Order: sequence, then C-alpha cells, then structure tokens
Amino acid sequence: MFSIFKKKERFKINYKDFFTQDMHSHLLPGIDDGSPNIQTSIELILGMKNIGFQNFIGTPHIMADMHKNNRETITKAHNELKEALQKNNLDIDIKFAAEYMLDEGFIHHIEKGNLLTVFKNYILIETPFYIEPMELENLLFEIESKGYKGILAHPERYHYVDDDLKVFEKYIYRDFPLQLNILSLSGYYGTREKEIAKKMLDAGMYSLIGSDLHHERHLKRLESMVLSKKMIEKLEKTEWLNSKITS
Repeated sequence: MFSIFKKKERFKINYKDFFTQDMHSHLLPGIDDGSPNIQTSIELILGMKNIGFQNFIGTPHIMADMHKNNRETITKAHNELKEALQKNNLDIDIKFAAEYMLDEGFIHHIEKGNLLTVFKNYILIETPFYIEPMELENLLFEIESKGYKGILAHPERYHYVDDDLKVFEKYIYRDFPLQLNILSLSGYYGTREKEIAKKMLDAGMYSLIGSDLHHERHLKRLESMVLSKKMIEKLEKTEWLNSKITS
C-alpha cells in the first residue's frame, strides 16, 4: 500500500563542511563525568577525527558541589593527555578551558580572576538544567565587569526555557554567544530539546557549536547522525565563530 505522505529524506552529516573546531568537549581524562582515563580519551579523539573533526578544546566541569576542578587540575589532565598523544605519535591539537556552572561557588572564581577561557576573553558557562539562578543577572554583570564574555552552553537543554525564548534576551543584550549542542538536533536529549534547538537555529540565535562529547555513546550518535537536507543546509550556512578560535 502506498502512503499519500512522502517520507522526508534524511542525510548523514558531513561535519568537515562546517564544524571542525570542537570548542566544547569532556575529553580530558579522569577529572569530571567525561572520559575516565587517557586510553578512552585517545579512542574518543581518534573517533572524532575519523568523522571530520580536526581541533579540540577540553572543557571540564567546574561545579561547587561535584566537580571541584581548577586551573591546576585541568592543566595536569591536559598535559598528561598531550604527553600520551605524543608517545603514540598522534599530532592532534587539543587545548583546554572549562565549563563553569553558575552556582554558589562561581562568584569566588570570578572574584579570583584568571579564568580559563575558550578563546580571547570568552568563558563557557552553564546554569542548572531545571531552574534559572535567582542571582543570574548579577552573575552576568560580574562576568562582564571583570572583562569577560560568557558563552552559554546548550541553551536548548534548559527546562526553564519558555516558548518565545525571551529568557535569552539577557545574554543577547550583553553580546554573550549561545552555543548549540549538535546532538540536540538529533533528538538525543529529547524531543523538547530538539524542537527548541531547531527553533533557535532557524532564528539565528546560535553563534557557536560544540559536541559536548562525554563518552562513546555520544560518539556513536555523532557517527550515525542524520538530519533533513534543510537542517544541514542551515548548519552549513550559519557563520559559526568556531572558525575564529585561534587561542
């Protein structure tokens, strides 16, 4: 029996056409909920290289009550990974920054200064998934007053987001970029997250894109990910700032 509805064609993503610099990942070994060890880090990196990624920035979590990382712990993990890559004759560019949770401990980090930046003066930030911090406006002001800009990680995944997306006006007003998790478009995190990501992408709200890779399940989905032709064209035509990340 023939259906009167035409099945929408879907295509595999060619990441190298628009997304070779991954500025959000959890590839540094053993310091957060990402890669647990150096061997896993290498396997994940090689898997990413095989599908078109060239450069990586490890962004371990810094959270007050869970992942109490700092410049020293992150630098140590990065150096150990770089050494292992060199021993395996792998010439792979991986830098490091951090993903800062805007929690009760963040004000200490911002007051101390010397934050780990993704590039220039841009730091990667996130909020709790289910509730927007009450002091968010003050925290964003503090980030700006200290000479930084905040990149909001995976805004499509926050459950306090309303349908008209006005919750992000405070970031856009400050020229704080919004970063898409590519897996959100596949429905990996859920249908709601997928629809919000599509809506934000269509509205031109994103400036940066990241994998947020934590483990092999993420890699497997990236390897098999398919999207509509229209969505892939939208990704390819977006002027992602990833290409401008040089330090």
